[in-house]
Amino acid sequence: MIAAHRNRAFTLVELIVVIVVLAILSGVAIPKYFDYAAKAKESACKATIGAVRSALANWFANQQLTTGTGAYPTLVQMQTLGTVMQEPIPANPFKDSNTIVQATWAATPPVSGNAGWAYDPTQGKFWANSTTTGINEHLW
Repeated sequence: MIAAHRNRAFTLVELIVVIVVLAILSGVAIPKYFDYAAKAKESACKATIGAVRSALANWFANQQLTTGTGAYPTLVQMQTLGTVMQEPIPANPFKDSNTIVQATWAATPPVSGNAGWAYDPTQGKFWANSTTTGINEHLW
């Protein structure tokens, strides 16, 4: 007896089911990806703020020890590599800029312009010069 030779292939219904399953999976995965991207920006911004604030505290303490009077660095000193920070300050991930602008600290830290960071040399305050809805990174 001769066996019937039959071509095996996917039916249209099977292909549609696979496409629907892939669409559902991507509908779940894509929002998670954007959530992780937002968390990464937050972490990068907080790390930079923490490092700069630590350097400012060290600068102030060093000035107190050497001159007897504590003082925060000027904006020019903040921007000069090797004085306050040994490495360049990374870009603010929310603004994509590493420029530091001088500002005056208020009850709510002001945000204006295209600079990535804001610094008040009279009070030694350093913050992100950006505010994203729901994150408010300028308040950290």
